[in-house]
Amino acid sequence: MNAIRVLIADDHPLFRDGMHGLLDSVEGTEVVGEAADGEEAVRLAGELRPDVILMDLNMPAKNGIEATREILQRDPDMGILVVTMLEDDDSVFAAMRAGALGYLLKGAQQEEVLRAIRAVANGEAIFGPGIARRVMGLFSAQKPRAPQAFPDLTEREEEILALIAGGHDNAEIAGRLFLSLKTVQNHVSNIFRKLRVADRVQAAIRAREAGLGG
Repeated sequence: MNAIRVLIADDHPLFRDGMHGLLDSVEGTEVVGEAADGEEAVRLAGELRPDVILMDLNMPAKNGIEATREILQRDPDMGILVVTMLEDDDSVFAAMRAGALGYLLKGAQQEEVLRAIRAVANGEAIFGPGIARRVMGLFSAQKPRAPQAFPDLTEREEEILALIAGGHDNAEIAGRLFLSLKTVQNHVSNIFRKLRVADRVQAAIRAREAGLGG
């Protein structure tokens, strides 16, 4: 069997060194590159075409969610395994929406990491035990989606409108949704145009009248 070719994307050199050492010590995996930020991860993914990318979420230049989304837009078959300190629901679901196949917390046992790498290389979805329980709990607790209050808006635009109605500024929205500030600004402009409102106050009023952002 060919070795699983792995790219490690993390801004902490000690983590990269430790993971590199682990993967070099076992048969069946080969580290083909390391990236210290999201932009480098995107570039090396295109150049090296690894089977699996170990992706941190908090990285400079471009965060792991944006990097994951961009990589998979170019190559939907590439396997991305998030390995991060973040275990909040927003981070988990942002990674899933971006297309990551796996989600592990840093500190996972070595065998767990290796098992996850093999699973992702085979196209399987895998989550650490604690993350899996949270995912299943959130799915089981979800209510049927109500009809969209504003049919002209995309789901993302309605999500941003609800955050506007909740009093969040563009920078806060970008952080919560793992989007760039420019992307949020573009969405906000589209929302204003579609709702035919002039500013955030008017948009918030419309949203609250429709039951969003309460």
